[in-house]
Amino acid sequence: MFEADFSVVPRHIAFIMDGNGRWAKARGQERVQGHFAGTQAVIKVVKHAFERGVKYVTLYAFSTENWKRPAAEIDALMSLLVRFLQEHENLFLDNKIRLETIGDLSALPEQVRAGIADLKEKTADFEERTVVVALNYSSRNEILNAAKNYAAAVAAGTESSGTPDWPTFSKYLYTEAIPDPDLIVRTSGELRLSNFLLVQAAYAELYFTRVLWPDFDERELDAALIFYASRERRFGKISEQIQKKTDL
Repeated sequence: MFEADFSVVPRHIAFIMDGNGRWAKARGQERVQGHFAGTQAVIKVVKHAFERGVKYVTLYAFSTENWKRPAAEIDALMSLLVRFLQEHENLFLDNKIRLETIGDLSALPEQVRAGIADLKEKTADFEERTVVVALNYSSRNEILNAAKNYAAAVAAGTESSGTPDWPTFSKYLYTEAIPDPDLIVRTSGELRLSNFLLVQAAYAELYFTRVLWPDFDERELDAALIFYASRERRFGKISEQIQKKTDL
């Protein structure tokens, strides 16, 4: 009988949580019910990821494009976020999980921002596990904002006016203190990144599944981790095996 080996896991796994609306529609429910079911999947996936040894989990929760959705759905999403922070605070505290966010939080309702700030403060000293929530996030906006701030730093004399290297420029991204994702998982069968961590994903492995996010559970996560372990990560280099054949 095949026994999976989970000795090789990504340090950082990021999720594009897609399919909540379709999950609800298939059951004759309102879209908000799909989003609620999606929050339950988040709990299962986060817990299991950390049990498997993952250190960072990033969740693409709300993009800048999501503001185009009906106002009632946006209000429901924001209410769900507040409820999630309140009801699952102990998940973070008991398991020593630090909460981080990426994106422009200034456009979010004050209640949401207050809840995030409170939990961030309570978990700030935790170092072993981190959940990163992408809220009002756009990778293109992030890059433009980083370029603007880097140019301002050069003008102010705090950065060199010479050609920048990646470590220097990356300090101006939202993810300054967060390692790049090793694995990006997208559910629901869509095959695109949708403006998510575009530069940070430069060497990430990409895993796509038709499973809708509310149905993505521990077993589905294990399948993604098995896929990751099967990959040969060369980061643009020729593998030793290929190199040896070339040298013959």
